Amino acid sequence: MYMLGGGGGDGDVQLYEVKAFEEDFRSWFVGQKVQRDGRLLFVTPMDPLYLILPYLMKSGKEGKFQPVEQMVMDEEFPACTKLLSCTRSLASMHHIADEKEVGNLKFHRYSQEKTMAWLKKKVEKTAMVLKKKNISVGEGIKSSTYLRVKMESDSSHEDYLCYAHGLISEYICKDLSKDLRRHLQLPELTNQKETEPPSKKRKLSDKPVEAGEDYTKFNSETFARKPPKKMTAAQKNLAKVDKSGMKTMSSFFSPKVKAEKK
Repeated sequence: MYMLGGGGGDGDVQLYEVKAFEEDFRSWFVGQKVQRDGRLLFVTPMDPLYLILPYLMKSGKEGKFQPVEQMVMDEEFPACTKLLSCTRSLASMHHIADEKEVGNLKFHRYSQEKTMAWLKKKVEKTAMVLKKKNISVGEGIKSSTYLRVKMESDSSHEDYLCYAHGLISEYICKDLSKDLRRHLQLPELTNQKETEPPSKKRKLSDKPVEAGEDYTKFNSETFARKPPKKMTAAQKNLAKVDKSGMKTMSSFFSPKVKAEKK
């Protein structure tokens, strides 16, 4: 979710992203109070161009300069026009669009080239922060939950760029994310299904399920069976009793044979 803040005496309006961190059966101490439902809201400043970009891309298909108020319109979400009230919106529009000024009016047209350059800077800056904070990325992230002997990050610059590209891709469309990956000259992503555990593959597949283990080995002579359990004292005494002439337990439950009438 997103919200607009500011707009007071200085007139500085800022866009914020709101994320909720929630876990079941948790509560938090906030000052001298207890947050009972266990949910925390994180409010982070955000560049409004990320939300304006889809509208410019849509209007850019017409290939002509238009007033920005005419491009950022949505019948299903009329409140999108409030994005233009952000302080950074109109001042940063040149990062993703060509500008033309006629008299006192400005007109804009979506630019793929400028957008790629703008997103590239975003990715590079994010990668630089990740590296500076020694965040585990790439192959090193698999063991980040364990104690590592080598504390310095062993990830390459390409690993940081790939990870940063993934973070930025959360705010842009899929096609634009692919174009950005090619623009950054990053390797293509591997098929996720190829890296899934075999057990998960079988669950997701429609093919006949094959046994994951050879159970015929239990029939072989070389298979070592478990030794019999030790007998208790009562079982040992019962084994010493002379059972000759005694009926078996099953004989008490067998059906009685009817005598034939003469």
